[in-house]
Amino acid sequence: MGLFSKEPKRPENIFIKGKQLRCRICDNTTFYSRQAQLNTPIMSLLDLDWTNKSATCYVCSKCTHIEWFLEKN
Repeated sequence: MGLFSKEPKRPENIFIKGKQLRCRICDNTTFYSRQAQLNTPIMSLLDLDWTNKSATCYVCSKCTHIEWFLEKN
């Protein structure tokens, strides 16, 4: 899943505030993680997208459903 890594990342068990993350769709417990930029129209218009917040996304390794979190775990 890593775009520039030599080896693909392995899915991991993720814990959020002490609870194991489970996919709401397939009940799987292993996820790939990645960061996503949360762009806003005003900042895009001004070409300042880099100032927007980012979110941590966990992608289910089984069904590819994505869970988004604003704060890092």
